[in-house]
Amino acid sequence: MSNVKELVVGVIGGLGPEATLDFFAKVLNHSHAQKDQDHIHLIIENNPKTPNRNEAIAGRGPSPVPALTDMAQALERAGADFIVMACNTAHAYEAEIRSALKKPFVSLIDEVVDEVRTTNHDAKRVGILATQGSRDAKIFATAFSKYGIDVLQLNEASQLRFMDNLYLIKSGDRSKTIHVAMQQFGEELVAMGADILIAGCTEVPLVLSNGDNTKPMIDSTDVLARRCVAYARGLKQLPHLSETP
Repeated sequence: MSNVKELVVGVIGGLGPEATLDFFAKVLNHSHAQKDQDHIHLIIENNPKTPNRNEAIAGRGPSPVPALTDMAQALERAGADFIVMACNTAHAYEAEIRSALKKPFVSLIDEVVDEVRTTNHDAKRVGILATQGSRDAKIFATAFSKYGIDVLQLNEASQLRFMDNLYLIKSGDRSKTIHVAMQQFGEELVAMGADILIAGCTEVPLVLSNGDNTKPMIDSTDVLARRCVAYARGLKQLPHLSETP
């Protein structure tokens, strides 16, 4: 391992807890450590009490911004050199989180877009398996539109079923039925013309993996985990406060 001083990663987590656990496991996997000391230093603020992001975006529930900014600032005070968030939907509030910080916030959404652009050059249409909140906030549509990449989304009926399945995953359901349903949602996007699929919710990779569909799937959790290791070790330049990849 390099002798360069590694950066400390602060993680806004608990959105939900198992997705945060999955993120942590993927960071460990990408660290390729030979001993404990080879792993990067993470500080995880796991707060599942944060208000429901989908309900807030729809105007039916309290804002999660106070909880998100409190977590971000707590991580900063605890010594984090940069902050990430293991939740796609909560990036609807990315601007508020950034404005509350002095240290850089690394956007999961920007990292996924960069991953598509650098590893899937020919992709012109991406199929997004994302929450209703993500759709309503146009998180991925806005991010990909900057590069002329079209975002394909499930029809309304399928999206409702998708959300039902997401909440079952959050409740601990990892059944074959859930796996098949998620696989079918992916195939609906393929049939619409998606060149590549994106697991745009951190619960999706808990039941669906790249290779389960007829088109490749990018796991947003895995992308963030791999990029965190690279940023922490100085293998990739950390974005400045006002920059995106």
